[in-house]
Amino acid sequence: MPNTLEGVKVEINELLETLEVNSNKLVLHNDDYNTFDWVIKSLVDVCEHSVVQAEQCSLIVHFKGKCSVKEGSKKQLSPLKEALLDRGLNATID
Repeated sequence: MPNTLEGVKVEINELLETLEVNSNKLVLHNDDYNTFDWVIKSLVDVCEHSVVQAEQCSLIVHFKGKCSVKEGSKKQLSPLKEALLDRGLNATID
């Protein structure tokens, strides 16, 4: 337990960073253009999913319209989102 105001500020900032890391989701949305194979390859390459995980996410996107494919801070997820967009996929950060 910190005994100074500065120590309390550091602890609070660390807690806020932890909450921020877990509060954002990279969401992949369904489209009528990309093949299952391309979506799976993209999730493996960009999000470092296993093939099985990428297959499951692609099926969820297909049947439900969207799927959360990664969690983290906006700073962590933003380059992943841009990489998916560059591959012609539709992704957002929620």
